[in-house]
Amino acid sequence: MSKLDQYIEAATRQSTRQSYRGAIEHFEVEWQGVLPATADSVARYLAEYAGTLAISTLRQRLAALAKWHTEQGFPDPTKAPIVCQALRGIRALHPAQEKQAKPLLLAELESVVASLDSAIAAARSAADRGAELRNLRDKSLLLLGFWRGFRSDELSRIRIEDVQAKAGEGISCYLGSTKGDRQNLGTTFKAPALSRLCPVDAYLDWIASAQMDSGPVYRRVDRWGHVGESELHIDSIAPLLRTILGNGGLSSAGLYSGHSLRRGFANWAAGNGWDVKSLMEYVGWRDMKSALRYVDAAAPFMKDRIERTLSISSAAQ
Repeated sequence: MSKLDQYIEAATRQSTRQSYRGAIEHFEVEWQGVLPATADSVARYLAEYAGTLAISTLRQRLAALAKWHTEQGFPDPTKAPIVCQALRGIRALHPAQEKQAKPLLLAELESVVASLDSAIAAARSAADRGAELRNLRDKSLLLLGFWRGFRSDELSRIRIEDVQAKAGEGISCYLGSTKGDRQNLGTTFKAPALSRLCPVDAYLDWIASAQMDSGPVYRRVDRWGHVGESELHIDSIAPLLRTILGNGGLSSAGLYSGHSLRRGFANWAAGNGWDVKSLMEYVGWRDMKSALRYVDAAAPFMKDRIERTLSISSAAQ
């Protein structure tokens, strides 16, 4: 791969490249479509999967097809009127409420962390280094992911050399790119040290016990306690989270996803008086619509806003 190709590839997030490759493979292999595609074939492809795939998934498939044609120098068939009309019709005939991740509540977080602490103590008593390290890693991933509202891909990409942590003070994590950072300017995320459920102590315990000083923060640990060199794959974060929560006693662990930590923090913050602007700045959302998708409608700041509107209307009558 040339240097130019490397830079061009780096302009697109790895998760996006993976999803686009999967979309092209689905079009060619599963549906047996031919590339370059015609507008008619793309419209028929949409119609074929309109009843089984979500609108958001169909749009992602169109984006992948559009990118493939543009990169190969072919006209983009996804912008043709027949494709746009087909998508509008599918949206009208197959309306669907957007699915959201189940938020991890603070009480649930506390319960699971207590279970992890017990597992760590038991592993140390049994001299089971593999179990000890895995539980320390899981505790750190859970607490840092919750208190910073990190996405799965962000957790997988955090590197030790980009983290500054000091017990009793706080932790800062630098990420060169995030979903909201379209210009790849880099963002530093900070979290304070806490009296309990502390992400700083959990991180320091994991790093020290694993004897790591560089490279990815969250890695695979085998049964003998050997720590891998590469980061946990982005697609493994959600299954790992469900395993952690299930082992921690949550009966509905299968309902959680990689966004559950982010949504859980957003709901906790909103329920404890954070206004939307403060929440957006802390988590890193660029627009209010993104923030409100993560917060339950019952959150106090929504209630307060409605109540203020009612008060103004009542006074005007």
